[in-house]
Amino acid sequence: MVQGQDILDNISTGIIALDVALRVTAVNAAGEALLKSSEARCLGLHAGQLVLNSEDWLANLQQVRKTKAPLTRRGMPVTLHNGQEIHLDIIITPMGRDGSLLMELQPVDRLLKISREEGLLHAQETTRAVIRGLAHEIKNPLGGVRGAAQLLARELPNEELAEYTHVIIREADRLRDLVDRLLGPHQQLELEQVNIHEILEHVRNLLLAESDNQASFIRDYDPSLPEFPGDRAQLIQVTLNIMRNALQAAADPEQCTITLRTRSRRQFTIGTTLHRLVCQVDIIDNGPGVPPEIEHAIFVPMVTGRAEGTGLGLAIAQSVINYHGGLLECCSEPGNTRFTLYLPMGQEHAQAQ
Repeated sequence: MVQGQDILDNISTGIIALDVALRVTAVNAAGEALLKSSEARCLGLHAGQLVLNSEDWLANLQQVRKTKAPLTRRGMPVTLHNGQEIHLDIIITPMGRDGSLLMELQPVDRLLKISREEGLLHAQETTRAVIRGLAHEIKNPLGGVRGAAQLLARELPNEELAEYTHVIIREADRLRDLVDRLLGPHQQLELEQVNIHEILEHVRNLLLAESDNQASFIRDYDPSLPEFPGDRAQLIQVTLNIMRNALQAAADPEQCTITLRTRSRRQFTIGTTLHRLVCQVDIIDNGPGVPPEIEHAIFVPMVTGRAEGTGLGLAIAQSVINYHGGLLECCSEPGNTRFTLYLPMGQEHAQAQ
């Protein structure tokens, strides 16, 4: 039989119940995630202690208690105890004659972010469709050029002339490999239970070796994160691409500091899908940042800020995360570039390619 608390915990809107003294009597999982606090810490607290700038917050509660009529506030700014400012749509409803209140909290920031994510996912799917069509048109004549060069090599009278056909064959193969990379990872996901911290530590050790132990790493891990289904090899490649970009962008490896942070997110929406539990991985570096003119297109193939780069690493990383049912985002400014991976912790969300 479904219990009342189970129902509350599966609602994506934050729910907070207050008694006549405005003390918390109940909070659901979405409310905990929104306030960045556990139910155990919230229970018994006065409503004014839940946020920092509580004047407007309390004024609205007092108004509802006085008028005994529901109140709705749109886009109300609220500062959490960790210093983060968010904007909320708040509905306060009086419950019964004892003066208890029910608060419904919906983060507006997240709704806007969901809309952007959905647009990003659609744009990426369109890009992949264009690339697949382009790859088909390139690979067919490329195969003909290579085959003709092989036939020509057999008819040439000496090896000196054959060297020209070898160049054609080598360049045709190089173009074929480039097109294959444009298409991204084409093997199916080999799902197994993975530990995200083991993956991050593995990549950290690789980067330490590459930088001759000059790069610095700050680790801020959530030890409560469970294992979840994923393709270990491909997730290693994703995090390696991102961290290696940070190392290569640094003027000096000794000045490169990379922060690795993991958190869990409950009742979290990616695109149009609501996930019960999502693993969030932040990879933050103190480098020069992504050039502003390409920041909006860094996940598009062939877009790169480095002269020697191919612009495929981040495009492939985005594809891998998408195939896991997740999303890769970037927010960058000089001295603080953050790549965030969202990975659903459920096997049904990872799919074969």
